[in-house]
Amino acid sequence: MTVIAKVSAILDAFSADDRGLGFAELQRRTGLAKATLHRLTGEMVEARLLDRAGDGRFHLSGYLFALGMRASVERSLLEVATPFLEDLYERTHETVHLGLREGAEVVYVAKIGGHRQARAPSRLGGRMPLHATAIGKALLAFAPDPVRAEVLAAPLARLAPRTVTSPLILRRQLDEAAATRVTFEAEESAVGIVCVGAPVLDSDDLAVAAVSVAGPATRFRPQQHAGSVKAAAAGIAAMLARRKSSA
Repeated sequence: MTVIAKVSAILDAFSADDRGLGFAELQRRTGLAKATLHRLTGEMVEARLLDRAGDGRFHLSGYLFALGMRASVERSLLEVATPFLEDLYERTHETVHLGLREGAEVVYVAKIGGHRQARAPSRLGGRMPLHATAIGKALLAFAPDPVRAEVLAAPLARLAPRTVTSPLILRRQLDEAAATRVTFEAEESAVGIVCVGAPVLDSDDLAVAAVSVAGPATRFRPQQHAGSVKAAAAGIAAMLARRKSSA
């Protein structure tokens, strides 16, 4: 394994739920030799890729987050999308997401919510399986055919009692989403959370991102906001296309 691969393994060992990892847990997750891990974590702290707290636990650094935000695609997307996301929040006053697909997961790159926001399992920088969320289904419905086939062929993890784990049902939902350009989630990622999503499409009708609004099942009616979510996604897509054509 190369040094870069080892560093990547260390960074990948951190999940969105972690509040810091001790050396022993980091070694367990990476499988690296103790001496190698000790040397690399020291160098990564010096390079500001990791922070070491007073209790000895390691954390991903703020500098690493800043580097990530410099990525041209994400930065451009966030610049374009933010006004649409804010408008969507003002229309719904529920939790608004922007997500990108990475493999079989959605990565949340923006999240807007107020005091009434639902206790959704999503978090900025966090990941969820594509099949268990409205935003993930929007990304999957407009993903390249091999990606869609791979997800449908693999076991679909159950996150909540109502998670769709049947490939047949999921395929039917994706076909419907391809026709309507809107997706729904009914307490599939967490009990009590419902959601509506829509893809941000490029000129080839592939999803470069997706938008969603989530709220508690007790008060939020996703179907009533499908038009607003689709309009926001279409607006982001149009602005991205305009930027690309004028570049």
